[in-house]
Amino acid sequence: MDRKILDNMDFKKSGGLVPAIVQDFENGEVLMLAYVNRESLERTIETGKTWFWSRSRNKLWNKGETSGHYQYVKNIKVDCDYDTILIEVKQVGAACHTGRRSCFYRKLY
Repeated sequence: MDRKILDNMDFKKSGGLVPAIVQDFENGEVLMLAYVNRESLERTIETGKTWFWSRSRNKLWNKGETSGHYQYVKNIKVDCDYDTILIEVKQVGAACHTGRRSCFYRKLY
């Protein structure tokens, strides 16, 4: 882990959270979008599994904790402004709570 990058993350811009885009490591499919705070990002780095901050439940959550559909982290990348992360994962099962592989299954245009 590059502590300098972690320390430069701009958690203040969005009230302590940054968006985390989760992408399949092997095929590039975007699986979901969630939010992380510093604690959940550190826990993700420490455990190698994704941890997020639930805005609705106001607590940390580990993806797969109840469903068994874990996300094993392969890479974490930070955007140029240090206010969004991209997490590349090995997805086990569905990423979406609907049971679909990706949360992005509805086509708008």
